[in-house]
Amino acid sequence: MQQLNRDGVALYYDEAGSGDPPILFIHGGMADHTHFAPQFEHFSRDHRTVVVDLRGHGQSDKPKQDYTITGFADDIVWMCNELGISKPVVVGHSMGGLIALELAAHFADLPAAIVILDSPVVPPQEFYEALKPFVEALRTPGYREAIRQFLEQFIGFADNPERRARLMDDLSSVPQHVIASALESYLAFDTAEAASAIKVPIFYISSGPWFTDVTRFHELCPKLVTGQTVGSGHYHQLEVPEQINAMIDRFLTINLLHPA
Repeated sequence: MQQLNRDGVALYYDEAGSGDPPILFIHGGMADHTHFAPQFEHFSRDHRTVVVDLRGHGQSDKPKQDYTITGFADDIVWMCNELGISKPVVVGHSMGGLIALELAAHFADLPAAIVILDSPVVPPQEFYEALKPFVEALRTPGYREAIRQFLEQFIGFADNPERRARLMDDLSSVPQHVIASALESYLAFDTAEAASAIKVPIFYISSGPWFTDVTRFHELCPKLVTGQTVGSGHYHQLEVPEQINAMIDRFLTINLLHPA
C-alpha cells in the first residue's frame, strides 16, 4: 500500500487500473481496505480504482481523537485532492456508506454517484434502541466481547465457519478508542438530513435485513435505486461479491456510462 501524510497522520490507500469514472471504496467500522478486495480486483480492470484505510483503521494511524462521520469524509475529500481523483463513484459499506452519504450531501462537487452497501439510512427507531446498549458497551473493558456478540447476529458466512471466525477476529481487534468514538458518531449522524440533500445517482444494496426505511429514504431522495443480495450476511461484498459486482456494473452502465 501507499500512504499520504495529513498533518502528521499517515493515511494508507491502494490503487490500480485506469479509466473513468474512477471508483473509490470506503470500508465500514472495524474493517479495512481488504473488505473490498473482490471489488478492487474486478473494477480495476476498467476503472481507476482506489481503496482506503480510514483514519484509525487498517494500516492508517490511530491517534487519540474523536472519530466522526464528517471527519472521515473530510479525510476522503483531502485524499482525493491529493491524488487527483475527480468525480469518483463512491462505494461505502456499513459505516462507509454513511461517509459516502455525507460526501454526496456536504461535499457535493466530489462524487459522480454513490453506492451504499447495507448502511442504516433513516432506520426505524427500533434500530437505534438496539444499537444504544452496544455503543455503551464499547466504552467498557469488555468491549471486544460486546463486538463479538453484536456481530453474531448478522456477520454471515454460515456455511464457512473458518472464514466467519477469521472475520470475527479481525473485526474485534480494532482499537477501543477508535470504534467507541466512531460508533457514537454513527449513532448521532443525521441520515435524513443528508439524504434530502443528495443530487447525484444513488444506489442502496441491502443484504436482507433492511436497516433502512426504504420508503422514507426514497421520499427524501427520489434518485434512489435499491437492490438486495441473496444468501449472505452483512459483509455481502465479501460473501457474494459476484452479486455486488454485477449490480454495481449495471448501475454504472445505466447512470453514468450510457445514461438515457
